[in-house]
Amino acid sequence: MNSASGGATVDPIYNGVETQMTRAERVRGVVEAHRGERGALLPILHHLQEEFGWIDPQAVPILAEELNLSRADVHGVISFYTDFRSEPAGATTIKICRAEACQSVGAERLVADAEQVFGVKIGQTTPDRSVTLDQVFCLGNCALGPSAQINGCLHGRVDRSRLVEILAEGSA
Repeated sequence: MNSASGGATVDPIYNGVETQMTRAERVRGVVEAHRGERGALLPILHHLQEEFGWIDPQAVPILAEELNLSRADVHGVISFYTDFRSEPAGATTIKICRAEACQSVGAERLVADAEQVFGVKIGQTTPDRSVTLDQVFCLGNCALGPSAQINGCLHGRVDRSRLVEILAEGSA
């Protein structure tokens, strides 16, 4: 389900019934669905990230209030884990491994090439929101480095031409 505008959504929590909810109401609904869980903040953040594609900073005070946490605590968790986004990602997300094994076989060259191809630096999204370029520090694909994860799909032995080829094929 994706309702970035806060309009009508079809929600599995409400048995697929279309509901008119604001984003704040939706955040409270997600909190309620996870309220009884121990350490509920992480599952709630994962749920919101999956649903909206990012954690809207306006959700932080709602989460803090609902979970009896400080805003700083909630923000700290969101900013600590790199998979939580505080702004929407591009349609295609590219994560390039920069761990030592991948560095030894050309990851830094791949990063430089990707930044040149897309016109953004690591951690940025293109102005047209087509690509977000991120870094990770190990994808567990060390023998096939340099590695990249494109829209959740792992690719090995990636160089500039292979990266462009994968994106052109749409086989990310």
